[in-house]
Amino acid sequence: MTIPDFKREAAALYDDLVRVRRDLHRHPELGFQEVRTAGIVAETLTGLGLEVQTGVGQTGVVALLEGARPGPNVLLRFDMDALPIQEESSNAYISTRPGVMHACGHDGHVSMGLALADLFVRRQDQMAGSLKFLFQPAEEGLGGALAVMAGGVLENPRPDVALAMHLWSPVHVGQARVVDGPAMASSSVFTLTVEGRGGHGAAPHLATDPIVAAAQIVTALQSIVSRNTNPNDSVVVSIGEFSAGTTFNVIPERAILKGTVRSYDTATHRMVYRRILEMATSVATAFGCRATMETVAIVAAVHNAPEPTAVVRAAAERVLGAENILEHRTMAAEDMGFILQEIPGCYFFVGCSNGDLATQYPHHHPRFDFDERAMVDGVAIMAEAAGRYVLA
Repeated sequence: MTIPDFKREAAALYDDLVRVRRDLHRHPELGFQEVRTAGIVAETLTGLGLEVQTGVGQTGVVALLEGARPGPNVLLRFDMDALPIQEESSNAYISTRPGVMHACGHDGHVSMGLALADLFVRRQDQMAGSLKFLFQPAEEGLGGALAVMAGGVLENPRPDVALAMHLWSPVHVGQARVVDGPAMASSSVFTLTVEGRGGHGAAPHLATDPIVAAAQIVTALQSIVSRNTNPNDSVVVSIGEFSAGTTFNVIPERAILKGTVRSYDTATHRMVYRRILEMATSVATAFGCRATMETVAIVAAVHNAPEPTAVVRAAAERVLGAENILEHRTMAAEDMGFILQEIPGCYFFVGCSNGDLATQYPHHHPRFDFDERAMVDGVAIMAEAAGRYVLA
């Protein structure tokens, strides 16, 4: 069967895409609190005639669209949660919830997912196979993917392939990133507690200063990537929090460092953690202190499978042109990696910035926004890719 002109059909839905996205942007909800968002999703999907499950993984929504003939089951995943950030933009659809905003484009993802459901409901009688729409809660480091997996999203029926996308401000609208193999890094968090002996700032010789020791640890950790990892591997070690003390003239009992490790390779990830522990304990000892470490694994690396990636790349080339398809990876993380450990699939990026300053801010910035035309590109690419499975 000839694949329809999904770019034209998606463009016809532009006003609806914008309307839904801006409504969601005004009413953001944090992970596992997406009650209003999930309600809108469920109501819309039910109105389209889909079989809908709510409360999957607490606040997730799953809908199944079955075709007229047997065929593959394709999972299409869209995340719903916002971030605990106070929005600073001046647009007309600014968040109405203090301290919460859609600073990562998930409002656009939900809008695109609903548009895709609309496009395929229209041709249900032409489908060989089924589409399972997953509107996932709590992607932002809260374990939403694991929650919906525990809720049975990968069963009844089990997907044969999984597709997901992300609006991406580092890429210009009209372009997309599609990469085979590792596309996003695994991410984990570590906490180092450095304990010393407190005292008066005027008599440091009578104390054992954990701040000095912790500062040296921060510096030492920077050598792990440059001296312990293969230069051909992509690894990040970053300290994002350094907390110690209560006032200017008191040497505290302890200092706490919190950071993250990002990599594409499990063995490398483990080696980095071994070196962090070795360096932290050794440096702390050298300064008369004691260091301990706690770690929390957050998400697995996003690994795209060859066949689904080839399908997505062909779809993206048809929508945007081969010259506009990029292959860069990122050290950012995404819990879609857990799903792709179980189901072969592809996670791709849709460019959403333009020449205006308003779209140049990075993800998770208080002024983050995107060119809404990118939603048309995202709908069209995913529709083309899904159509190659269920409309073939």
